Amino acid sequence: MAEINKKELEHLADLARLELNPKEEEKFLKDLSGILNYFQELNEVNTDNVPPMNGGTESKNIFREDGDSVSPSFRDPKNIIEAFPEKHSRHLKVPSVFE
Repeated sequence: MAEINKKELEHLADLARLELNPKEEEKFLKDLSGILNYFQELNEVNTDNVPPMNGGTESKNIFREDGDSVSPSFRDPKNIIEAFPEKHSRHLKVPSVFE
């Protein structure tokens, strides 16, 4: 059973720039111990015959044979700029992300 002690928790909190009160420390100790125990369970899984992965997937784009998703009309940057609804000088205006 993996355990994390209070000193390790204080070190992690310091690295994350968290200020924890005693009640939060108790909760984090319990939660982090649970997470570490879960990973201990994963260490017990037999992976002897599982080949290592180097990339996330071997999926291929099934929608286009050439794998090219750029519309021919947008290969030229001028066409993109002309199609944009709002412009200011050389800049494209987009809706605000933050209020």
